[in-house]
Amino acid sequence: MLRPLPRTHTPLSAGGAEVLRLITQRRFAVRLTVHANGRRRYGYWMPLDPTTGRGGCYVALPTGECDALHAAGRIVLGDALVDPAKTTYQVQAAARSSAMDTSASRRSSASSHALTA
Repeated sequence: MLRPLPRTHTPLSAGGAEVLRLITQRRFAVRLTVHANGRRRYGYWMPLDPTTGRGGCYVALPTGECDALHAAGRIVLGDALVDPAKTTYQVQAAARSSAMDTSASRRSSASSHALTA
């Protein structure tokens, strides 16, 4: 019987790791905007921080790093919101593969069983 192999991930650059961290934290809603002319832009809105006076602006993420994360399957795009000038997608970190989750739950179950036995 063939079992799915876990997807091997290529090592991330420092910029890619930082982008993935921002997307994974979900502190800010990251979006991909694809303009009618084909230009792609990943970014998020940073609210104004009243104590520092910083923020209240749109922060762009490196498109190359985000596209590489998407091509590697580390981030996924949500449903499209389409208007005549652009299409916008919610960007989220990819869920872990079910094979990895299953093996992790088996290890967890075995550990708890061993403790109670």
